[in-house]
Amino acid sequence: QVHVVESGGGSVQPGGSLRLSCAASGSFASISAMIWHRQAPGNQREMVAAMASGGGTNYADSVKGRFSISRDYAKNTAYLQMNSLKPEDTAVYYCNVVARTVLGRPSRDYWGQGTQVTVSS
Repeated sequence: QVHVVESGGGSVQPGGSLRLSCAASGSFASISAMIWHRQAPGNQREMVAAMASGGGTNYADSVKGRFSISRDYAKNTAYLQMNSLKPEDTAVYYCNVVARTVLGRPSRDYWGQGTQVTVSS
């Protein structure tokens, strides 16, 4: 089983910054990708930033140039640095870890409980 825990959310004024952390723990053979999603009230969940095991990254157009995803492979932790935050970035941010618990088996999605980010003056 893989446990995913997010942290680092909070309230910030427009233009401010926050750094979210996503820690994966438990018994797993490999992590294929670590992905940040967000969901605002009344909206569908959307992908924000993703990092594959090889280091490749992908960002939603709405956050390009403002958000940056990184990963500490030794700690199985991903980070989302969010700069120049806007009120429309307000949402619950979820971390999705794609991992194999056993080599040779298909990867599965594991989710954290989410962390609230509020951008308001």
